Amino acid sequence: MCDTQQNTASVSLSHRLRKAGRPCVLIVMGVSGCGKSTVAQLIADRLGWPLIEGDDLHPANNIARMSQGVPLTDADRAPWLDRIAAQVRAWGEQGQCGIVTCSSLKRKYRERIAGGSADVCFVYLKGSKDDIAPRLRERTGHFMPATMLDSQFATLEEPDMKDEVVLELDVTAPQEELAELACDHLSRLPG
Repeated sequence: MCDTQQNTASVSLSHRLRKAGRPCVLIVMGVSGCGKSTVAQLIADRLGWPLIEGDDLHPANNIARMSQGVPLTDADRAPWLDRIAAQVRAWGEQGQCGIVTCSSLKRKYRERIAGGSADVCFVYLKGSKDDIAPRLRERTGHFMPATMLDSQFATLEEPDMKDEVVLELDVTAPQEELAELACDHLSRLPG
């Protein structure tokens, strides 16, 4: 189980995933306020894997735009996605596992991040506007205003469960349970 002897579990699971050619870079994705940061941190704590908060990789002008309630364009997102993709590649080249939070709202963003690598698995935190809006209204200290939720959902292209490497989790479940489900999913991959 993922939550026992974290370092040993991390090394063992990482080795198995690598040996089997299975994903060992997780991208925790979903619209703003779905719980990406919290769930990713819980997974990282269980596995002992490094975690990068995707928001920290945004160029300053992106943060300024979003803070003012201006939705980002594909061109705005490009340098941010490239930074995330570079981190994913670096982990892959180093044979290291890791976790990144990133909204990954469009399929082409997910493809850009994964770069065709089989090392990447997306964990999609799925929820409705009704599920997520109250979380955003209560959140403090984040640059993304709650008013941006509509634009996030308008941009969202839900992952295709038939041909994308993705685990879909319902945000209405407790976040500890979501992290455990993600770990359990990884631990059951053959290898």
